[in-house]
Amino acid sequence: MLEQKKYVSFSPPDISAAEIEAVVETMQSGWITTGSKTKELERKLAEFLDLNRTVCLNSATACMELTLRILGIGPGDEVITSAYTYTASASVIHHVGAKIVLVDTAPDSYEMDYEQLANAISEKTKVIIPVDIAGKMCDYDAIYEIVHDKRELFMPRNEIQAAFNRVIVMADAAHALGAQSNGKKCGQVADFSCFSFHAVKNLTTAEGGAVAWRKDLGFEDDWLYNQFMLYSLHGQSKDALSKMQSGAWEYDILCLGYKCNLPDILAAVGLAQLKRYNALLEKRKEIIKAYDEALLPLGIQSLQHFGENYSSSGHLYLTRIPDIDEVQRSQIIAKMAELGVACNVHYKPLPMFEAYKQLGFDIKDFPNAFNMYKNEISLPLHTLLSQEDVAYVCECYKEALNTI
Repeated sequence: MLEQKKYVSFSPPDISAAEIEAVVETMQSGWITTGSKTKELERKLAEFLDLNRTVCLNSATACMELTLRILGIGPGDEVITSAYTYTASASVIHHVGAKIVLVDTAPDSYEMDYEQLANAISEKTKVIIPVDIAGKMCDYDAIYEIVHDKRELFMPRNEIQAAFNRVIVMADAAHALGAQSNGKKCGQVADFSCFSFHAVKNLTTAEGGAVAWRKDLGFEDDWLYNQFMLYSLHGQSKDALSKMQSGAWEYDILCLGYKCNLPDILAAVGLAQLKRYNALLEKRKEIIKAYDEALLPLGIQSLQHFGENYSSSGHLYLTRIPDIDEVQRSQIIAKMAELGVACNVHYKPLPMFEAYKQLGFDIKDFPNAFNMYKNEISLPLHTLLSQEDVAYVCECYKEALNTI
């Protein structure tokens, strides 16, 4: 029987001297709120994604909510997302006053059932929020085919919606910075893509996020960018940096906006991370390959991160053990913890939470999502893992399987 040899944490941030130096430099500059560093990060992200513009805010949740607000989504509208996701994908729909419509996953899949998605679209549907879980992009070809097939149902409520003249696709790409599919990067495919830079994400700013949009939407990039600036800074006509220029204190409030800007001190971390990001993605790929080689022959199922036409960002290593239930899954996680390996579960379907039950959702209506959840275990996947760590995790997993 194995005894604990080491402790393997689930997802610590990979912070190097470069990030620390960047923060110190920013703090010594005398400007730590939103300013030149945040603007530089927005430009560098746009370059990384091969897009014209991006906007950095204080979370992916803020990115999604502000996008919905800019699109004019509100009471009387419906927005569709997956039942198998973190609450942020759906709570933003509720925040803007629209109705949350949840769709079950396909059998043995973490993605929405696209046939059910098609059936869920009505005259009230304005937006679909696909979830690029674990960093693997959804089947956007299928999603857009559905959107175009249902175009006659679309009822725009304002000019920006009328410009689309179809249901709008806003990706919850919180996990997926750096993912690719069919020759396109995540950020280039959905109409809008919202990324997370939370502490556990591949690229972190401690807290933060970014929203990107396709080049071909038909809107002036500067106009769309300025909408996000207005909504994220109280509807103020000038940001703090502009107001600090000599004699430039005067400003207007153009709308009753919100407060969710990303400060320079955090953007500095992101800039240092972005310089390292391709190497970090490659390290994740190596770890996933090592896990696959050790665990798949045991009959453990795993999300396939890499294929002929796609490459994920490798954010989470999701495993499933066939024919076990929630109790047995908990026993395995407890055994792993006993051996010093921190595991997690991604995700408990939204209809299982009290807040969603109060909205009328019942997990019985989402059997595929429940079946994905009941035997899912997420293993540590981060760029501080050594080869020895990965081998130890696999050794512990094999030991834990013997306890059920």
